[in-house]
Amino acid sequence: MNTIMRKSVLSVAGLAFAGGIFAGPVAAHAAPAVDAKPATTAAVAVQAPKPQGEQSHITLNDEQTANVKAIIAATKKAGLPERAAVISIATSLQESKLENLGHLGDANDHDSLGLFQQRPSSGWGTPEQITDPEYSTTAFLKGLKQVDGWQDMPLTDAAQTVQVSAYPDAYAQWEQQATDLVAQHWNS
Repeated sequence: MNTIMRKSVLSVAGLAFAGGIFAGPVAAHAAPAVDAKPATTAAVAVQAPKPQGEQSHITLNDEQTANVKAIIAATKKAGLPERAAVISIATSLQESKLENLGHLGDANDHDSLGLFQQRPSSGWGTPEQITDPEYSTTAFLKGLKQVDGWQDMPLTDAAQTVQVSAYPDAYAQWEQQATDLVAQHWNS
């Protein structure tokens, strides 16, 4: 057998073996055995993903807390789950520390404004729109909904896909505080 043929046969055999390993346990549980006893009902707790890396935390003032509540309200209005609010709040913590920032002069990053540091020149909206917490959150969530699998990906990856930041991993440090804030204010 020549080398190419042997590699092809080994590749197919490897795929079949791997497929058997992965499909085997699923297939084994697909149909219960005739004499199997029914499983007892047990509550299974769904755990939020564990935050990545070292976590940061800031103490919020009344304005920042109001912005948290505005982000949560916009998330609920959009019909999205708590995870979307966690991603939104963590993103805003990174971008503005939950402050609705206007033009910062020379310290400004281009023409970035608002809770999410969105740019009018990039199509996020007018300065008036993106400094409105409901509008800016809705715009962020619209971008998030376009990310395939955002619900299951690490927070920093979901946020980065929407924001396209020069510091793509920076969002991760705010996940725990954002999770705590959503837990505290989601039902209030």
